[in-house]
Amino acid sequence: MRYRRALLEGATYFFTVNLADRSSRLLVDRVADLREAVRRVRLDHPFDIIAWVVMPDHVHAVWRLPDTDADYSTRWALIKANFSRTIPKAERIGESRQGKGERGIWQRRFWEHVIRDETDLQRHVDYTHYNPVKHGYVQRAVDWPFSSFQWYLRRGWVSADWGCAGDDNSDFGERR
Repeated sequence: MRYRRALLEGATYFFTVNLADRSSRLLVDRVADLREAVRRVRLDHPFDIIAWVVMPDHVHAVWRLPDTDADYSTRWALIKANFSRTIPKAERIGESRQGKGERGIWQRRFWEHVIRDETDLQRHVDYTHYNPVKHGYVQRAVDWPFSSFQWYLRRGWVSADWGCAGDDNSDFGERR
């Protein structure tokens, strides 16, 4: 059975990509390896990163693909493979993965959402940046170092007090 995905050339997508072991801290512990894997993939398969957050066990990203390209699945497969090659083989690998020569680092699939308009884009960028606060890792989005929020802050697109715990963040489209 083939998994059906929305494929729109030049579209902007929101992704959630998870580790197989949801109790792991591998992504933040090896964030330099993940960044290098992304950098390498972007050389041959370009895409724009609109927003990104690396959590201990998952990643949220908003990407814009080139006008004539809809192949985000190859990009994610290559990022996962390049990152996995940097990790010593110590994870538990199930029988079905062994039979396919797979590692046990990542969940096989990922979730994608096609961004429909500017409001949808803003909500997903904000969701991405607020995720470390939502999960209780920090009290303020600015305090999470593995996020494009830092890039937005340096450009003056957000203030340091945006995304604080206890704020009413139910409407992520609202900027301060």
